Amino acid sequence: MARGTRDSIMIEVGKLLIVIGLLITAVGVVVTLAGRVPWLGRLPGDIYIQRGNWSFYFPLATSIVVSIVLTLLFWLFGRR
Repeated sequence: MARGTRDSIMIEVGKLLIVIGLLITAVGVVVTLAGRVPWLGRLPGDIYIQRGNWSFYFPLATSIVVSIVLTLLFWLFGRR
């Protein structure tokens, strides 16, 4: 393998690791700040069942809202 090819591969791997690190950081910030949004996880349509010592929670409406927001963001930033 030529030296120039190996160097370019290492540069691409380095760029990929930086992007992955930034994505992990962004997800961490979103998860940290999501607890501060009072209505997130308590929307009408979220399923919550509690019986005795047992409870079940499924954030259906919250999942749909998050999905729509992410779809719009990816659509806006993904256009060329």
